[in-house]
Amino acid sequence: MDKDINITLRVWRQRGPKEKGAFETYQLKNISQSSSFLEMLDVLNEQLVAEGKEPVFFDHDCREGICGMCSLYINGHPHGPDEGVTTCQLHMRRFNDGDTITVEPWRSGGFPVIRDLAVDRSAFDKIMQAGGFVSVNTGGAPDANAIPIPKEKADLAMDAAACIGCGACVAACKNGSAMLFVSAKVSQLALLPQGKAEASRRVKAMLDTMDALGFGSCTNTQACEKECPKGISVANIARLNREYLMAKLKD
Repeated sequence: MDKDINITLRVWRQRGPKEKGAFETYQLKNISQSSSFLEMLDVLNEQLVAEGKEPVFFDHDCREGICGMCSLYINGHPHGPDEGVTTCQLHMRRFNDGDTITVEPWRSGGFPVIRDLAVDRSAFDKIMQAGGFVSVNTGGAPDANAIPIPKEKADLAMDAAACIGCGACVAACKNGSAMLFVSAKVSQLALLPQGKAEASRRVKAMLDTMDALGFGSCTNTQACEKECPKGISVANIARLNREYLMAKLKD
């Protein structure tokens, strides 16, 4: 049965990307275990505002595990101790009375801190703009069955498309690699006939952009898959490597 708990929060506070940051400690009392982690942070901010202090900056949007905005490092895990959930889906019942909870932003050169727990993840947008799309001629919509796609391929493409671009893979990787994200976005198109025409240009452009933005290389420790809230498989990285090799051979 859920109950109210008292917790200690160690929260990373940083006024900007070029400012030095540090942990600050806060005490919260009578937090319902039924509340979500973000609702608990809302309570913290109400308490700070009432005390005349600056609230903690953090990102959120849908609070339904869809948008990936609620990207926090909680007790050493991206999105917290639960598997297969985002921070907004994490509930306080996963913590006990008297616990100390450490909350940090994503730690990656590709995601500079904007303020406190909010980071700039526009690097992912730039990677997508480089090639994460299919170019088509405008006109009437084709019949649904005009291009037959085997169910196995369709299922794999849908699994890859489940990536929400939260960046947990980058935060979990000791090298700060974005390979799982890029491989998912390449795979969801490479597996379908519609994505074949631009396959070579796409994979080279997206990987080149990833490297230019300062993300590290993949050493296949699989921490990214373990921490991914949507369970994106590292098998996509193998597919990405094959796509890139074929593109370079065509050159």
